[in-house]
Amino acid sequence: MAKKILMIEDDPDIAGLIHHYLKMEGFECEHVSDGTAGLSLARRLKPDAILLDLMLPGIDGLTVNRLIKQDPAISATPVVIVTAKGEETDRVVGLEMGADDYIVKPFHPKEMVARVKAVLRRRETQQRLTERMSIGPVTIDIGRHEATFEGIPAPLTAKEFDLLVALMRVAGRVLDRETLLNTVWGDDYEGTDRTVDVHIRRLRKKMGESAAWVETVKQIGYRFREEGKGGP
Repeated sequence: MAKKILMIEDDPDIAGLIHHYLKMEGFECEHVSDGTAGLSLARRLKPDAILLDLMLPGIDGLTVNRLIKQDPAISATPVVIVTAKGEETDRVVGLEMGADDYIVKPFHPKEMVARVKAVLRRRETQQRLTERMSIGPVTIDIGRHEATFEGIPAPLTAKEFDLLVALMRVAGRVLDRETLLNTVWGDDYEGTDRTVDVHIRRLRKKMGESAAWVETVKQIGYRFREEGKGGP
């Protein structure tokens, strides 16, 4: 699914340029030209990131940023300030108020897109580190690197844990051995499908009675059972 970017920018030429390059990179982009409309659209759209000019009609950019960070529904949305105000004090103020990046006009559009991508990657990493999933008797905490089965913690190795995460994230779908091998060990790993089978067997042993939730799909691979479907 394409990432949604909200641009709050009152210069139509700059807005058009940014919109063009973002669209070329596969982003969806919404644009408004004043702070009041931008704040309203941010709350309604809940974009993946916001590009925010500082010198705006209506509510100024710093106020928009402050109100975004105070709103629980959108406070985690990355904000990239895009402005002609390039003094060091301006940068410090913007970043201290919670902006995730600060781009000074004039800028190269490709650099702007690259920095938006970097902000989104950092956000995704933060989300993964705080992610917690529970399906049936199995709970995993990504940030703590912990797994519990029937409420009992299990000492999984890094690869066993990564296999469990990969399967639970797409519960109900079958992942073939090659996909699991590439996901957990990397594309350049020279191991075989046997590597996946061995680690799945070790994982199941540690899962105890919860092992039935990791299902074998003959001649294909494995899947984590969806809650409420099938069962031991």
